[in-house]
Amino acid sequence: MKSIQDPEKIKQVGEYYKTIEEANHEYQHYWMQHTFLHWDFWTSVCFSLIPWLIWFRLRKKESTARYLFVGFFVIIVSCWFDFIGVCLGRWFYTGKVMPTIPSYIPWDMSLMPVTVMLMIQFKPQMSLWLKAALFACLASFVGEPLFSWLGLYVPVKWNYFFSLPIYGLIYLVSHWLSKRKSFQ
Repeated sequence: MKSIQDPEKIKQVGEYYKTIEEANHEYQHYWMQHTFLHWDFWTSVCFSLIPWLIWFRLRKKESTARYLFVGFFVIIVSCWFDFIGVCLGRWFYTGKVMPTIPSYIPWDMSLMPVTVMLMIQFKPQMSLWLKAALFACLASFVGEPLFSWLGLYVPVKWNYFFSLPIYGLIYLVSHWLSKRKSFQ
């Protein structure tokens, strides 16, 4: 079927994607030689699995679906922001679990959602704003510098302070979602 899109535009955009495909292929080769099964790979695997094992053990079982809903929200939002940051050249990652995903799986799909879920579950009487500030500060000024020190996260055009409001907002929206009446 013939497209209604301008054929020249299709050709030009296809060239950009071909360049991306070639770069991905080169990176996958590099990853196989220099990351796969090395210390940074295993560190990332541990950061991917251990938080979920901890959550599985500590979760309030009758609220599992509600917390997983919040956790999946955090995963989607953090992966989306991470993808944008990587694509815009603000940061990049080494020691990745998978070379094909631009975002960092341990941070976006494990540490962030599990931390948010556990913070919502524990100390429910604690101030929402204090918890959001605590989460944002821990993620921005402990998590990011730690991963940077390990060499797993390399900020290029980014400052830890820029992350503070983003993490705070992620926590506030997650908390709000966890209190929806459809879970009662």
